[in-house]
Amino acid sequence: MCKTCGCHGGDIQKQVLTVEGMSCNHCKNAVEKAVRGLPGVLAATVDLGAKTLTVEYDAGKSTLGSIKEAVDEAGYQVV
Repeated sequence: MCKTCGCHGGDIQKQVLTVEGMSCNHCKNAVEKAVRGLPGVLAATVDLGAKTLTVEYDAGKSTLGSIKEAVDEAGYQVV
């Protein structure tokens, strides 16, 4: 599988999660950085207005649980 985009296989998942506690660009950057640091995460984008995190990841390398844990460790909460 391509390490950049996952185009050569893998179980690519896309999830939209509601995240509480984000209010500024610092919050946005902290959540995105925490999630992008996980293995298999291809994209992580926060929408501050909607209070959501959209994440695309290879389910063979990361889990939804590990993504939620990374958000929690960054100081925010997936609801």
